[in-house]
Amino acid sequence: MPVNLLDFDSERLAGLFAEIGEKPFRARQVMRWIHQLGEAEFGRMSDLAKDLRAKLDGCAVVEPPSVMAESTATDGTRKWLLSVGTGNGIETVFIPETDRGTLCVSSQVGCALECAFCSTGRQGFNRNLSVAEIIGQLWWANKALGHDPRGERVISNVVMMGMGEPLANFDNVVSAMRIMLDDNAYGLSRRRVTLSTSGIVPAIDRLAAELPVALAVSLHAPDDQLRDRLVPINKKYPLKELIAACKRYIKVAPRDFVTFEYVMLDGVNDGVEHAKQLIALVKGVHCKFNLIPFNAFPDSGFQRSAPERIAAFRKVLMHAGLVATIRKTRGADIDGACGQLAGQVQDRTKRRSRRALEAST
Repeated sequence: MPVNLLDFDSERLAGLFAEIGEKPFRARQVMRWIHQLGEAEFGRMSDLAKDLRAKLDGCAVVEPPSVMAESTATDGTRKWLLSVGTGNGIETVFIPETDRGTLCVSSQVGCALECAFCSTGRQGFNRNLSVAEIIGQLWWANKALGHDPRGERVISNVVMMGMGEPLANFDNVVSAMRIMLDDNAYGLSRRRVTLSTSGIVPAIDRLAAELPVALAVSLHAPDDQLRDRLVPINKKYPLKELIAACKRYIKVAPRDFVTFEYVMLDGVNDGVEHAKQLIALVKGVHCKFNLIPFNAFPDSGFQRSAPERIAAFRKVLMHAGLVATIRKTRGADIDGACGQLAGQVQDRTKRRSRRALEAST
């Protein structure tokens, strides 16, 4: 059965080429054709020998996920629904800004962590994405968006913040990020690739050792009692352990800070006292806060904090010398904003049916 070359980072591809009697530089050529030029047909890779093209036709394919649907928001945000087989679909979002173009990439079909305020978590969980399904999102988006008038790629940044918990799919996510960073592929710097995690502490340490990129942590609460409710993985890796892992990570990170993401939920975690608790929690951690106005979805059970409450919360943090920004909501009219991604998930966890049963009793 042919192998999908989108599953191969440079080391694995060089190994494959050695197996078929080809030199390593040929693997680098093919990497450039696939990822820099977006080519999926070996016959059109014109600087490869005909016998190599024939070999590749016989043993390999370049097969990204297929596009099921796409939509564009009034603010220019674009969202793609990509098929990953057996009725499952993942969502990928491109966010254009004046100084950058950011692609939000998914790592799982659904999510097993069930954070209380996240639409993806409500969909249940089916499986991890393969390397090809992760990097295929960037491959597709690059083909769709092309280059800007200066000849540079529109996508300058990638954030692993789409559907799923990236560190729960560690090996495939890291392999995909290696391709993102590879100069023969997308050539992104480690500062321009950000991984967002809910706080799987051992995997944060492993990432620091294997491929430290920019790190964002979904914090959302200043104490364990509240975070247990909002981010259930906290019961396994409580805040003391998580903050200690962040301190360790900063020592090797490409940026000298960790970003703490904090969704603003009206009357839940958005009080001045919560902000003061946060200041004490992150003492000694070089960090910045990204305050995220909650993006509603049906039956979420939460409301967005009022702008004045968010402003007051931010003021307390900044008065203590912390950097705190308020994330601008993008793509909300196409359900492309933070926490809204749902996709199509054939739920193996039966989470949705359990919720329906609970609601009816």
